[in-house]
Amino acid sequence: MRAFVSGAALALVVGLASAGSAKANILARACMQADRPAATAALCGCIQAVADRILSNQEQRLAAEFFSDPHRAQVIRQSDNRGHEVFWERYKVFGSTAEEYCSG
Repeated sequence: MRAFVSGAALALVVGLASAGSAKANILARACMQADRPAATAALCGCIQAVADRILSNQEQRLAAEFFSDPHRAQVIRQSDNRGHEVFWERYKVFGSTAEEYCSG
């Protein structure tokens, strides 16, 4: 599994250079608006770049809700809804990849 994540991170680094600017910066805006001390433009931009490679726009909109309502993440994680389960699996990949790639 570690090799997969490392390979995914490498592919992400290579792919970031070609990431299009057509995305809406949904998570970057939510990150900056959350007004957390660690939230910098560089960190929020990095998180957005990872999200653009892993999450759809719809999934990004859902994930952005977690910045203003952290309890919503718990509700989604514990949901029996199949769509929420699929989202949560992708969100976990996004989170671990963003942590590895953006933690500097």
